Amino acid sequence: MVEMFPLRSADAAYGKLKAMLSTLGDPFTRLITPKEYQSFRIGSDGNLQGVGLFINSEPRTGHLVVMSCVEGSPADRAGIHEGEELVEINGEKLDDVDSEAAAQKLRGRVGTFVTIKLKNVNGSGTDSGIREVKLPRDYIKLSPISSAIIPHTTPDGRLAKTGYVKLTAFSQTAASDMENAVHEMENQDVQSYILDLRNNPGGLVRAGLDVAQLWLDGDETLVYTIDREGVTSPINMINGHAVTHDPLVVLVNEGSASASEILAGALHDNGRAILVGNRTFGKGKIQSITELNDGSALFVTVAKYLSPSLHEIDQVGIAPDVQCTTGMIDSLTAEIVEKMNSSVPLLEADSCVMVAEHELEARRSNGTAS
Repeated sequence: MVEMFPLRSADAAYGKLKAMLSTLGDPFTRLITPKEYQSFRIGSDGNLQGVGLFINSEPRTGHLVVMSCVEGSPADRAGIHEGEELVEINGEKLDDVDSEAAAQKLRGRVGTFVTIKLKNVNGSGTDSGIREVKLPRDYIKLSPISSAIIPHTTPDGRLAKTGYVKLTAFSQTAASDMENAVHEMENQDVQSYILDLRNNPGGLVRAGLDVAQLWLDGDETLVYTIDREGVTSPINMINGHAVTHDPLVVLVNEGSASASEILAGALHDNGRAILVGNRTFGKGKIQSITELNDGSALFVTVAKYLSPSLHEIDQVGIAPDVQCTTGMIDSLTAEIVEKMNSSVPLLEADSCVMVAEHELEARRSNGTAS
């Protein structure tokens, strides 16, 4: 602290604090800047001020491409479409600008405006002109949930429906948004579900526990915590009532971390779901978050957690029941493999989704619930 008093900039002070925290040997106990904490809050709260545009870098070219627009947002109302290339923001060309830096430029106070230029690339890959759009910034409500119904024909010729739910983060609205999505699909006679937690880095642990209770009944143990004294304590449901008892597959991969692993472990170890994909990240730490006066925040690890079967998660991860690999795809029935070369939507040609459908069909054929 004595060394920090003479420092003339916040960056220098942050550097000293980060060096001090690094001696603890825990990369997740850390100090983050006000800007980084603002981004974290956006993910946790599900709210931001901006234009409602999701962008990402195209892997081959590095160009910034529109992935989607938030429904009803300024970008949506302006008719911006998936696949358009974002080339300029407020007169600044976006060469060598990454997607996070561009997203920061699009955000701002409600009522202000941002002018962007978009290049429309047609199906043949050729440019078909650049257009300029002036967008007002507004409050944007982000849902971490997206869903779809995958229709398919069973081996005995019946039409069946699988509900697909992708959860991208564990924000405050994750459980309520998922409950609404599942209720909507139940009303459309969905018979099985795929819950996609791939590349979900976690978020609010409480949200992960709330989502688990949408799929489980009774007073099941959701997770165990171990404090620094080595005391193990269960976190149990209280008189839970599942929204649906239909068979469930959970997709995971090396990007599934923290609350994703809590949820996957709870559903798997309680016999509710099978896991398909690849071993998860292995972040089994629980942290307290303290916001500091300048808007920065201190994250401190206070405990770690184990799955309901007392399996270690931290630095180990959770192994899936079935890996989705090229070899696994090759072993599937011809009807499913044909999807990869057909004109079905991209979701149905997702290799792990195909493996999940295969597993669900196998369980239906064997008369067993997951």
